[in-house]
Amino acid sequence: MVKQMIVFVAATTLAVFAFAKDTVSSVFSPDGRNEIRFDRKSISYKVLRDGVLVVADTPVSMKIAGKELSDGAKFKSFVKGSLSGTVGTPVYKKSSINLAANTLFADYGDWGVRLAARNDGVAYRFETKFKDTIRVESETAPLTIPDAKARCWFGQTIAAGCEETIPSASTAGELAIKDGHKAFLPFVYTVGGKYVAVVESDVYDFPIWNLVKGAKLNSGAVRFNSWMAPWPSSTQRIGGWGEHKVEKGGRWIRVTGFDKYLVETQGTRTFPWRGFILADRPAQFVESDLVNALARPRVEGDDFAWVRPGKVAWDWWNCFDNKRIPENNGVNTKTYERFIDFARKTGVEYVILDEGWSESLNIWKFHPSVDVPHIVRYANERGVGIILWMAWAQVAGEEEKVAAHFSKMGVKGFKVDFMDRGDAQCERFLWKFAEACRRHRMLVDYHGAHRPTGMSRTYPNVLNYEGIHGLEQMKWGAKDARHYVDCDVKHVFLRMTAGPMDYTPGAMDNYPVDNYLGGFGSNPGSPGTRTRQMALMALYEAPLQMLCDAPTKYEQNMESFQFMAATPVVWDDAVGLAGDPDSMAAVARRSRDGSWYVAAITDSTSRNLTLDTSLFLKKASGRRKFSVTLLPPISSLANTSMKTRS
Repeated sequence: MVKQMIVFVAATTLAVFAFAKDTVSSVFSPDGRNEIRFDRKSISYKVLRDGVLVVADTPVSMKIAGKELSDGAKFKSFVKGSLSGTVGTPVYKKSSINLAANTLFADYGDWGVRLAARNDGVAYRFETKFKDTIRVESETAPLTIPDAKARCWFGQTIAAGCEETIPSASTAGELAIKDGHKAFLPFVYTVGGKYVAVVESDVYDFPIWNLVKGAKLNSGAVRFNSWMAPWPSSTQRIGGWGEHKVEKGGRWIRVTGFDKYLVETQGTRTFPWRGFILADRPAQFVESDLVNALARPRVEGDDFAWVRPGKVAWDWWNCFDNKRIPENNGVNTKTYERFIDFARKTGVEYVILDEGWSESLNIWKFHPSVDVPHIVRYANERGVGIILWMAWAQVAGEEEKVAAHFSKMGVKGFKVDFMDRGDAQCERFLWKFAEACRRHRMLVDYHGAHRPTGMSRTYPNVLNYEGIHGLEQMKWGAKDARHYVDCDVKHVFLRMTAGPMDYTPGAMDNYPVDNYLGGFGSNPGSPGTRTRQMALMALYEAPLQMLCDAPTKYEQNMESFQFMAATPVVWDDAVGLAGDPDSMAAVARRSRDGSWYVAAITDSTSRNLTLDTSLFLKKASGRRKFSVTLLPPISSLANTSMKTRS
């Protein structure tokens, strides 16, 4: 059973840190370095690290039932408090989360603003105490960067809200968000020698937070406005890749009309945290627990000890291993038996049945060439779990039925795809299906979804999320893959700051970045070396790690594959060693058996790296000599030993 300890202490009083005319109060992190100030009169906040302004004065508000909370607000008191203790994590990048924080609540009667300051960042959120149901029409949550010259890294949505795009870099003053697009989180920037990652947590029954065009202020700051998807007034189920409309099931549930409010919800509740991870080096983002620490606690009555993270032999990316046995091409029972046999032989925990196991996007009718009940039994008898892919349009509205039916069959989990939305209606589905799967002890991979917002603390059976420009994009070919390689580095500091990533590494056909010859559907590969793909196993966080390539390819490269298959997917600790979004990334992770894995990748420019091992080996109980396995970029594995600084 996972151990858990939480201690909360609160007392009603004026804040310790007060400013001019007592209108501004602050709360500091336990180490005193991070500060979030709140002006009770203007209802605005600012953020500082070591006294350096990193978020300039920013007004906030919510509009409920036609009234802005900030209009005529009557302040009552400040309530200060603190959190301490740790919470154990059945599935995470660390064995436990430190909950230590200082809090400040600005009480306005039937609503208020809570602020929290942790050693890894700060956050604020609204809380309401209204009776009955309320209609939230909008939330004002802009971002104000103090200096127009601040360098920013960000991604923009495409289509209806897909976050599978290549991140961009720009100064705050020159940052251009295209009309109809949104800059999605995490949004990262540096100002005054400090680094900031804008994130959110505990997004429950509410839309996700995005940023849109803003303006330069007279102070020299740049303000980006917030955007949250309104409640859908009408939707349409789309069957295929075109605009084929269907009555039931399908691939997408697309919004065809929006209402004039965000959500109708409980009147007494907490709203999502608007968070800012703060660091002196961008590599420290890897160590932050802010998103999970602020998320709502694990569901009571379940220790989730039944959750089994692991690797997955994936079929779709490699076209069902069709290079091995020509007569078994495509989606059929014999192909899956081969995948299962390979997984059993190599210790891979799961095999996924991606699109094609059912007929025409109808999960209630198996494809004639795929005997799903037999495949599930065949796998379970060999200690391999089966995960089923499905588009969310086939699940929405039947969450309990789907989880109960396939759990009884012996299926271990689901990969749910094509949400591409972030409105409150979609959020309700994500939470409802996670709960249904918990009741039936099923795993969930939210592919085709936005970045994580802390749900995995509540539901540790939700192991992975996409919301990333992953390796699947190489399937379509790219003559110059330089921007893909550069994107891989940015993911460490942007997308991964929010949580696990369904990037799907593991390609065995590798090409120079300026001469990519793979792809075009049937035989994809990756830019860079096989060692780069091996490094991603420890560099990227993914408790359900999809191994993208074919069993045939792995059997031809067993030295690489055996390392990838044996690399842990949950960890005891994580340390950011070096790098930035423009150049390279290096991370150290400690497995739960005490071994350290160090992984580093660079962008399209080669580099010689010097890494300070004392950043992580100082935690190794005073040991001075370590056995190390080095994985050079080209040559075979080598064993050596080294002495470390401490």
